Amino acid sequence: MGIFTKDIKTFDDLFLHQLQDVYYAENQITKALPKMIEKATAAPLKQGFTTHLKETEAQIEKLDKVFALLGEKPKGASCPAIDGIIKEANEVAGDIADKSVLDAALIASAQAVEHYEITRYGTLVSWSKQLGRGEVGTILQSILDEERATDEKLTKLAESKINLKAELETA
Repeated sequence: MGIFTKDIKTFDDLFLHQLQDVYYAENQITKALPKMIEKATAAPLKQGFTTHLKETEAQIEKLDKVFALLGEKPKGASCPAIDGIIKEANEVAGDIADKSVLDAALIASAQAVEHYEITRYGTLVSWSKQLGRGEVGTILQSILDEERATDEKLTKLAESKINLKAELETA
């Protein structure tokens, strides 16, 4: 179902579609993170990705609860945006031989994913409030908070170690 199809007729339909979109995205991320863990060379980056994989799996469980609260079966809607972000990350990572630069690229790719998720969850939280779905909104807000925290951790890791190391080793 595309975003501008006849299947989306109401605001509720749009909300459900966006929820399915992010559900699909989270499931794709759980497939991509093990590859990122394997490619990362900096120990703190590997650990951060490992932690985020566990967090993402827990977020999928939270989304399962959201679907249940809505009386819907959990399912994803194909999301070309996250597919494109992950594809680009794989292509970039495959083109970098220097391990320090690769780590910097992996962080950049991970942040692209996080920023996508932040936009989706931010919208869903807002729509939950408008639709009077308080409990759903609370769960989605908790996921949004986790995504923002992950983005902040990636920024700190990049700025404190990874980017400098990439610059110095390739200068």
